[in-house]
Amino acid sequence: MDLKDDAVLAAELPGDFRSAFAEVNGTTLHYVAGGEGEPLVLLPGWPVTWREFRHLMPRLAQRFRVIAVDLRGMGLSAKPESGYDKKTMAEDIYELARHLGYSKVSIAGHDIGSMVAFSYAVNHPEAIAKVAMMEVGHPDASLYGLKLLPSDGAPNLWWFALNQLRGLPEQLLTGRMRYVVDYVFEAHLVDRSKVGEADRQAYARAYETADAIRAGDGWFQTFDQDVADFKTYGKVSVPMLGLASPNNFAAMQGVWTQQGDDVRVAMIDACGHFLPIEQPEAVARELIDFFSPDPG
Repeated sequence: MDLKDDAVLAAELPGDFRSAFAEVNGTTLHYVAGGEGEPLVLLPGWPVTWREFRHLMPRLAQRFRVIAVDLRGMGLSAKPESGYDKKTMAEDIYELARHLGYSKVSIAGHDIGSMVAFSYAVNHPEAIAKVAMMEVGHPDASLYGLKLLPSDGAPNLWWFALNQLRGLPEQLLTGRMRYVVDYVFEAHLVDRSKVGEADRQAYARAYETADAIRAGDGWFQTFDQDVADFKTYGKVSVPMLGLASPNNFAAMQGVWTQQGDDVRVAMIDACGHFLPIEQPEAVARELIDFFSPDPG
């Protein structure tokens, strides 16, 4: 993947954003930072990169120091052989925050990034002010109830099964991830025009090498460990916001309200899974309202 692509895109965003790298927790993380104020870390999911937040970032940068991170194995970040359990990935973000000089940050995550955000909140409560989660929660035992052949209108999450396999996805998809990217967006956007050709190409390039496929699959292959870790966790003690699409709102409201001491859940209308892409203004409003310092 061409470094210039991300660096140029970052520099073009209002808010004086810059692309950078940090050596933390035995790996290398790529991140894009800009804006001024209290630190707000953004964690993306599969099969996207930090770019999924780019329409949010200029709005958030007016109030916060925004740090959008490519997770371990994603985009321009390194793709080590191990460390894809969400506890280790949360440690990556904890050490990145310390590397950047912050003893406490707020975090908003989407998809896989939401799982990492939850893990950060329960494993490093002293180092997080507030946490927001979008569309999914931390892996728990409910994953074992997912149906391979859903017959009740539930979504077909076929990639959960494919990404569990070792070696085969690389053989099938190296150089062909554009097919997966297109399928996921076609199936999970209300307005498919919100992800244009340039973005689709960028996401496909980010995931189409054998190493990138292996690394992304690692997020799914560690679900057993994530579920085991979840069983040891208590509730999130800091304020927690959950944002969900209309199709997912009821289910996630039931989950999130049981997982924190101070939880608010809001629906983002007229969108599918990719809230930050389809409804950046609505998501930005919710995040600004939630993460802004309490009056007084």
